[in-house]
Formats: sequence, structure tokens, C-alpha cells
Amino acid sequence: MSFTANIDDVVAENRNYLLDKHPKWERVRLKEIATILNGYPFESGRFKKSGGTPLIRIRDILPGKTETFYEGEFDSAFLVKRGEILVGMDGDFHCEPWTGEPALLNQRVCKITPDESRYAKQFLRYVLPGYLRAINEQTPSVTVKHLSSRTIADIPLPLPPLPEQRRIVAEIEKQFTRLEAGVAALRRVQVNLKRYRAAVLKAACEGRLVPTEAALARSPRSTKNGPPAYETGEALLARILTERRQNWQGRGQYKEPATPDTANLPPLPDGWTWASFDQVTTLITKGSSPNWQGFNYCDEGIVFVRSENVRWGTLDLDGVAHLPPAFNDKERKSILREGDVLLNLVGASIGRAAIATAEVDGGNVNQAVAVIRLVAKKTMKQFAMLWLNSTDGQKRIHAEKVDVARANFSLEDTRVLPFPLPPLAEQTRIVAEVKRRLSVVEELESVVTANLQRATRLRQSILQKAFAGNLVC
Repeated sequence: MSFTANIDDVVAENRNYLLDKHPKWERVRLKEIATILNGYPFESGRFKKSGGTPLIRIRDILPGKTETFYEGEFDSAFLVKRGEILVGMDGDFHCEPWTGEPALLNQRVCKITPDESRYAKQFLRYVLPGYLRAINEQTPSVTVKHLSSRTIADIPLPLPPLPEQRRIVAEIEKQFTRLEAGVAALRRVQVNLKRYRAAVLKAACEGRLVPTEAALARSPRSTKNGPPAYETGEALLARILTERRQNWQGRGQYKEPATPDTANLPPLPDGWTWASFDQVTTLITKGSSPNWQGFNYCDEGIVFVRSENVRWGTLDLDGVAHLPPAFNDKERKSILREGDVLLNLVGASIGRAAIATAEVDGGNVNQAVAVIRLVAKKTMKQFAMLWLNSTDGQKRIHAEKVDVARANFSLEDTRVLPFPLPPLAEQTRIVAEVKRRLSVVEELESVVTANLQRATRLRQSILQKAFAGNLVC
């Protein structure tokens, strides 16, 4: 839908605090200090992935580069040069200087060229996004938002004297340079914390994070009165299989679970063994789409977990969907229990795993999330989730996934997925040590995130002062 409000009323309301001006400054319509060139509707049948002339589409404005090329004749007036200001006229109305090589201006993108004898290009580049954001916020969004060049032309911009514009730009860029250096440092910390998290999980799942039960059994203190007995992973697996067989209450003859293919698997530490998820679970299933069952989302009811809710080791339940309780009557097999391991099976988030918490107990999942119910051992559930999220677990998942329209990891893939099984006591120590180390990581990540948010607010504050005439003397 298009913007229909009065632009002067939007400016007077100044909701985002970026539309202010110094009392001594006048305002000027953008059309009075700049020309606006709408993009040309180039024939899409001539678009290529290589060869020809680069072509700017709306999606190319933010990255400042394009992967689309046009093969055909064109008017050179539509050729955009580096540094020229572009505005996307659908969606979020992004405004950025073009940073790529010279490229053609496609439809629904416009180029704004200021008269630099009256209005500095860099001042316009900083001031215009706030007005476009205000217009965006006042544009109905039932369908895709549309921006007209008439609306852009009518924007009442602040008009400081040209020398003052240049001083403001110089001060903005000086402060932004310092701010961006700090942000870059925080981003590096984020990357290093992510690497450390991955290193912790990798060490945990390879038996290098805590002393193994086998090593403890060989220690001098342990061997003084003879080596202590401990249950190896192999013995633990044998006991689980025996208990499964004895407790079988299903229909028909008991079927032995699938065993893992260990031909190309790496060696494990002493006392560990390879198992399949089929061997150490009582249930592996997934849910279905409510549309298939005739249900719609509602404000209250059972919690409905989708792939976007399953993060790396945690559930994100902000804005989680709900379904009527009757959905569980049709999808009983995938009703969640606290402690279930949830694994994303489809799309870009494939492989992310988390533990079902008390908040989702009695809820359900859609077809993109697997429910993995391990035998009733809390430590094993936690260790399995850690392994799924580890580098080695992700490699196994992504090696087996099928890429058709969307990446897909099947329930059968999940059942035969190899799983390293340490002794239970060792699993307990591994899980505790991972929790200890990652709690420190999470605290640091919270500090970094808070400082990045502070940097965003500080950037806005700099712009607010600049446009109110309070940044330079």
C-alpha cells in the first residue's frame, strides 16, 4: 500500500526524533534542492547472471552490489555511479549511497542527485533516512508498502547554511568513525565467543574436556586397591538395549533398533562407544502443519513449537504460536514432554537442537521439528543435545541431508545417526563442565549485545543532535 498521510503532519509529529531542526534553519522541499530519477523498467527477459551491464534492483541497495546483469541497449542517464544516493521504493524504503561498480537503475529504485551548491550530498545522505523511516511507519502494511517519487519530492528537509552542513557532516563522520571502531571490536568479540563455544562442544564430544572414566580408573589413587569398576559406554548401551527388549509392550514381534554404520567414524576415547539414536530412544517422530488438520493459530491453547523456536541449545518462545487443545487429539504421537530433544529437520536452520522445557510440556511441534525421546536418563538427553549442536554432530547431519527445494533431514536419517556414548558418570561431568563454561560465555555475550544496542542508540543520538543543530557550534 502507499503513503497517504500528510508529510508535514508526520514531520511535526516527529516520532523517531530524527526530523527536528534548529529554530534558525528553514525547511526546503527535496524537489527544490535535488532531482529525482525513477528507475527504468528494463526487460526482465534480458536479465543475466553474468555478462552485460550490472543492474541495481531493490534487494541490491543495502549490500551495495548486484548479481544481476542486463544484456541490451540502454540510456546512459540510467547508469548509477559510485556514491550516488539510491532509495528503494517498495518494502522498507532503504536509502544508501551506491558502493558498487557503475550499474543500471531498475524500476522501483530511484536516484536522488542534490544541487551541491545548496545541499551537500553527504548531509542529504545522513538526513534523508530518518524521513523515509517516518514515512514507512505511517504507511499501511496490509500488502507490500509502496513509495512514490512525489512523496519523496515533497519531504520538507532542514536547510542549514552550506558551510554548516559541511561542518555537521565532518563531525558526524568523526564520531561515527570512533563508534564504528568500537562496534567492530565488539563484533570480533562476538565471533571469538562463538568460536570458543564451538571449541567447548567439540572438546566435550571428543572426550577432551574432562578426564575420562578410563583415565580416572588408571590413576594411582584408583589403582591402589585395584582398578575400580565402572560401566563403560558399551556396557551402558547393552543395558539400555536389554531394558528396551524386556519392557517391550508394542504390537507384534520386537524389532531390534538400527545400529550405526561405524565404517567411517573416528575412534572414540577409552570407555566410549558408538550408538544410533534409534538404540537409545523410545520415540523419534515429528508433528504436522495445522493447515493439514484444519486448525488455525490462536492466542491461547497448547504451545506449538516451530523450527524458528529451536535455537542452538535453547528454545526461543517469544511470540510462540498456540493451537486449540483439539490439535493434540489428532497429533498425539508428537505431544511434547519436558526433556525431549528437539531437532530442526528442514530449511536454513536444519540441525539446530534444544531440550523441551517445562513451558512446552504438553505442547506439540510442526513437521519441521523432530521429537527425540531418549531413555529416561537426564544426563544423556543433555549430552545428546550437546553433540547434535557440536561441530562433529553438524557435519554428520549436513553430510546426510538432502537438498531438493529445501534442505531436509529425515526421521530415518535421525534414527541411524551415530551418537558417541560415554559412561554415564562421564556424561554427567561433561554436561556440568560445558554448562559452567558456557554460562561465562552467555554472560559475556549479554554484555556485548547490550553494548551493541547502546552503540545503536548513540548513533541515533548523534544524528538527533546533528539535525537539531546541536552537534557543532
